[in-house]
Amino acid sequence: MKRIWAPWRMQYILQSDKGKGCILCDKPAEKKDRDNYILYRGKANFIMLNAYPYAPGHLMIAPYRHIANVTDANGKEAMEHIELIQLCVRLLTKEVNAASFNIGMNIGRVAGAGVEGHIHTHIVPRWNGDSNFMAVVADVRVLSEGLDATYKKLKAGLDLII
Repeated sequence: MKRIWAPWRMQYILQSDKGKGCILCDKPAEKKDRDNYILYRGKANFIMLNAYPYAPGHLMIAPYRHIANVTDANGKEAMEHIELIQLCVRLLTKEVNAASFNIGMNIGRVAGAGVEGHIHTHIVPRWNGDSNFMAVVADVRVLSEGLDATYKKLKAGLDLII
């Protein structure tokens, strides 16, 4: 039997069991954007790298306000959220040469929300041929770039776009 090591996964497992706080509320409040991979702060929403990405450049957009459903967002939050999705698509197209995107929200535990109770949108860049047998047969994702390198590249690109 072959083993594939993903030691970073244990950190996620241990943190997810603690159940204290909300990562999407706590991380922006810490004011440690580089350490928390927060790329951009808008007036009502922020953009951050997903620490457990499906692909390099996997971003999340979340409102600062802790709201559980998209229907709870006010006009300012909703409008800026869409504008930040557009910004992320432009950024990822330019900086990581993304060919396509998966963009979506999981609202509620039954829908697969990893952070239940605080809406957020995932923007996952895709490339021709990026899916391989690992994701299909082993529920494993092979990432070609570390989070620090991705953050540095996207932050520099974002600074040029804005």
